[in-house]
Amino acid sequence: MFAGISSTGADGAIQSALDFLLVVAFLTLNSTLNLTNKWALSSYGFRFPLLLTTCHMSFSFLALLPFMVREPFRSKHRESLATQWKGLVAIGIYMAANISLNNLSLVLITLSLNQVIRSSIPVCAAVSAVVIEKKVPSATEATALLVLTAGVMMAVFEGSVTGSTAGILLCICGTVCNAAMICTSGKLLSEKMDVLRLAFYTAPVSCAVLLPLFVARESTQFREYAMENSAGVALVLLCSSAIALLYNVVHAAMIKRTSAVTVTVLGEVKVVGLLILSAILLDEKKILTVKMSIGISLAMLGFGMYSHTKIEKIQQQAELYGGPGPQKLDQIPYTKLDSDKGPSGKSASLNPLPSVDKQPQGMPKGMA
Repeated sequence: MFAGISSTGADGAIQSALDFLLVVAFLTLNSTLNLTNKWALSSYGFRFPLLLTTCHMSFSFLALLPFMVREPFRSKHRESLATQWKGLVAIGIYMAANISLNNLSLVLITLSLNQVIRSSIPVCAAVSAVVIEKKVPSATEATALLVLTAGVMMAVFEGSVTGSTAGILLCICGTVCNAAMICTSGKLLSEKMDVLRLAFYTAPVSCAVLLPLFVARESTQFREYAMENSAGVALVLLCSSAIALLYNVVHAAMIKRTSAVTVTVLGEVKVVGLLILSAILLDEKKILTVKMSIGISLAMLGFGMYSHTKIEKIQQQAELYGGPGPQKLDQIPYTKLDSDKGPSGKSASLNPLPSVDKQPQGMPKGMA
């Protein structure tokens, strides 16, 4: 018995270590991809976000193709595409719409206002989860998400609200599409879809949506730019595409392991963490205004509240199942009670418990 307990404890420690590494990889790749894209689109002068994302998706499809034509993936394509094609198409369209609408909004509103609006992603994801995944947050979780979102909005807001109504609406629509994409991914990943096939299937859909937009808005300027920077263009596209593939796979793994809302919460915490680190490591303490400090405090309070509710749920599972139990609430198995009778009046349970009165043959009664 003690060996079993020790084994369970060891397995739990290993799983906790893997979860920690997954979170670190997610935050690292998220920051790396954002910094790479920001450098390419601004400092380097590669001002073609639609082309950049199209190349990311194309690279993901081509890089995964050699694996997808072999087992164990090859035999799963027909069934997956037949049963989940609607969700896969939706994810690809949501991704393309999120990028396109966000880029268009930046033409009409300030970056500060754009960041404030997009900071509402945890709340949007929670609402989308109710509609798409049928997951209703508790009152404590909803309060925590509102506090976290308000704190991040206050922290990133720089005091400028310049912009048109159309730009604000475009940014809101892009944020909603981002939340819908994450929640739809969570729904598919809970239905026997793995992270590699998800990235492989959705990439061509996004390309099909983004490519016409690139031709209409960026192709003429890109031809002129490529003639002057041919070698640099290839290097930028290759490096950023490789990072994007790794991030997309880890991002999907995070959604599968936790939930769509939790992933957006971690993204918000990363923003706050970068603000704090820049103030400490880069000696930019003067940027920490009173408003920003209050916002950071609210964000951390919201994150603490959200984390506390998740820990409580895991502890409840452990008490209920006598062990660590499933890590996600939607993975809790359903056990039919004896009161659930079938048409014949017998228990409809698929795995009825053995009767305690049955004795092994050859053993006198009372010696079990």
